[in-house]
Amino acid sequence: MPKIIINGVENEAGRGESYLSLARKFDRGRANPAVLAKVNNEIYELRLSPAEDCEVEFLDITDPNGFRAYQRSLSFLMIYAAREVLGRDTKVVIEHSINKNYYCRIEPGGGEKPLTENDLEKIERKMRETAEADVDIEKVSFPINEAFALAKELNLPDKEKILNYRRTSYINFYRLDWFMNYFYGPMVPSCGYLKNFGLVYKHPGCILQFPSPAGGGALSELIPKQKIYEVFREALDWNRILHVDTVFALNGVISDGGLGNIIRISEALHEKKIAEIADLISRGDKKIVLVAGPSSSGKTTFAERLCVQLRVNGLMPHIISLDDYFKAGEFAPTDEYGNPDYEAFEYMDREKLNADLESLLKGETIHMPNFNFITGQPEYKGRYLRLEPSDVLVLEGIHGLNEKLTEGVPRDKKFKIFISALTQLNIDDHNRLATTDNRLIRRLVRDYRTRGMTAAGTIGMWPSVLRGEIKHIFPFQDEADALFNSSLVYEMCIIKQFVEPLLFKIDKTRPEYTEARRLVKFLDSFLGADSREVPTNSILREFIGGSCFLKYV
Repeated sequence: MPKIIINGVENEAGRGESYLSLARKFDRGRANPAVLAKVNNEIYELRLSPAEDCEVEFLDITDPNGFRAYQRSLSFLMIYAAREVLGRDTKVVIEHSINKNYYCRIEPGGGEKPLTENDLEKIERKMRETAEADVDIEKVSFPINEAFALAKELNLPDKEKILNYRRTSYINFYRLDWFMNYFYGPMVPSCGYLKNFGLVYKHPGCILQFPSPAGGGALSELIPKQKIYEVFREALDWNRILHVDTVFALNGVISDGGLGNIIRISEALHEKKIAEIADLISRGDKKIVLVAGPSSSGKTTFAERLCVQLRVNGLMPHIISLDDYFKAGEFAPTDEYGNPDYEAFEYMDREKLNADLESLLKGETIHMPNFNFITGQPEYKGRYLRLEPSDVLVLEGIHGLNEKLTEGVPRDKKFKIFISALTQLNIDDHNRLATTDNRLIRRLVRDYRTRGMTAAGTIGMWPSVLRGEIKHIFPFQDEADALFNSSLVYEMCIIKQFVEPLLFKIDKTRPEYTEARRLVKFLDSFLGADSREVPTNSILREFIGGSCFLKYV
């Protein structure tokens, strides 16, 4: 019988004993129940059993993989309940994420009438009844030809299409009662794990509310982010213009040789949006533009392209990196591990920044600093700046939306822009692409190309980056006067060829292997494509190289 190390303690598994049984016996006392097993850095569902000696870590929703399994499983339960209540031809589309929750569109059977609040109450009641009954969620494997037939029988046309691009001979479906569906990733063992959720009507669909990934039982807040919601709606409109709303549709375009046209239209939509933002700045007679957003959102290229459009409007922009206004190294705050926290707001030399901005607005000349990250000191190398009447300052950095950063400048003199890569397309109707995955893949490629950092290094620091964004960026996004979605509908098929070799280099013994493996499986849904048609001013060039704006290639 295999020897199992759980929480550093060696245990012995009985013949055929599942990870679920082992979790209940040897992993007691956790606040949240285990939903997955991490076995020698591979993710396994709890109903599976160890076949050899191994080291096991049980994951709950406080782990990203555990939280994704909960989201995936609860989505499955909602789709099942909607079809059970409203008819088996009911269409459910998971469109996008709102503060860790999902916005979903539900079209009752036949599509003859819209979803009502009463419909949603019935769906929620069915979900809770199924969760209380602890109905099993079972994985079932089919040969590819049978999987096609099953998708057709279950009225899952999106699944029929995406299966065309699967390379495996067998396809795994999940079964809940009479209903089966195809999902990308592991599930919880049964619906009894899914009792903590909310379902909130938001015309024309609803919000599926998940428990907070921090644990503790509370649901993720339903914070109304109307501006973000509008950006997602705009992204859907762009998808309709491009006739590309799923990975299948994108793969079809590539197969038909039409990607070049998609690239040109996508870039034109970006340029049009940037021009509209430049027009708002020009009409508002703003002197200071602040650009902020999370890591790998494309802030640098966006700022450069914005400056081009401001020049078209007769203005003379000057880009200033807020990083140059870091305090000297000896004043740097530290994170919980004792390392310098370059994302901490306290690291900004606000006094110096506000003094320089006030001087510039008065028409005075200032000596601009350059922060040396090697020495941890600001340097002055003869870079002077004075604003003429038609000049505009463009300040780029993560704290730009925080009003405290530039509190010495009147609000009516400033224009704030929030930029992020908000994923535009999903794999299919029920499997969405996470915005954070989009940005992580961008950063993996850029870190390796410009800093020589391994993929394991980038993945290892990514949780810290996300924590910094939650603290320093996202709370201030409603301060923005304009939002820009830097995601490009075609980018994953281009960047795939750059990132896959980096991910495959991560050894199975490293803790980052689990995340690398997940990303490789995620990228497997996309057909690869050549990057030569990507224009040199594209935001994507900031990551894959060849940008006309950046000094590195």
